[in-house]
Amino acid sequence: MASIWWVWMAAGVALAILELLAPGYVFVGFAAGAFMVGAAIWMGLSLSLPWLLLIAGAIALVVWLALRAVLGVRKGQVKIWDRDINED
Repeated sequence: MASIWWVWMAAGVALAILELLAPGYVFVGFAAGAFMVGAAIWMGLSLSLPWLLLIAGAIALVVWLALRAVLGVRKGQVKIWDRDINED
């Protein structure tokens, strides 16, 4: 299993390239998660596939939340309604 680190790294690079083509920052968390799991396997981490996927998903979530906190919400992404159409 230690020889599959390059698959995780390649997936991270592919997701990072996909992030450049897609609007927003949807795939950057997944790319970071895959790349970090690949680096951990390269350094000697030996876990089963479900644990590796869980770690990659947790890293992706943390990266996405950090980006959301730093970059915030784009203008026009959230609509605030100031009146109710049912009140007329």
